[in-house]
This record gives sequence, structure tokens and C-alpha cells, in this order.
Amino acid sequence: MLYMVIEYFNAGAAVDIYRRARDRGRQLPPGLEYVDSWVDLDYFRCFQLMRTDDRALFEVWIEAWSDLGHFEIIPVRTSADAAQHIADKL
Repeated sequence: MLYMVIEYFNAGAAVDIYRRARDRGRQLPPGLEYVDSWVDLDYFRCFQLMRTDDRALFEVWIEAWSDLGHFEIIPVRTSADAAQHIADKL
């Protein structure tokens, strides 16, 4: 399943976040896959597309980063999957 993760950076934490990512990597547990990400222009939020069959793996990953921000985990589907899922209701 796909998830959109919104990571809200703590004030002034962007440099520490990028330093940790450079030094330690994403710190993803096995079974949690990073797909892609986008960062707003003010370094306040990072939108990360992730994939996993075990939502509980997010807790392991978030623990490694919780001192630098907080997270919102949203299950999502592609636009093509959404169109197919709703097609019989059109």
C-alpha cells in the first residue's frame, strides 16, 4: 500500500535533518520503501511517498526522526487506481 507522509520540520531543524540523512541514511526498517519526496520552499514540510504492507513499520522509522519533527501518515492510491475504484459509481 502507498502512503503519503507529511513530515513537519521543527523550527530550524532542516540542517540537522539533512545532516542526519547524509550521515545515517533514511533509517528505514526492512519492509518500508521510500518512493520519492518533495520539500516545500521554506523547509517546513517534506512530502514523502512511501510503500509498505505493514503500517506499524512507520513507528520504527518515526522513532529515529521524532526529535526533529512530527509526522502525518495518509494512505493514498494513484489517480488511475482511484478512477478504477470509483468507475462503477459514475
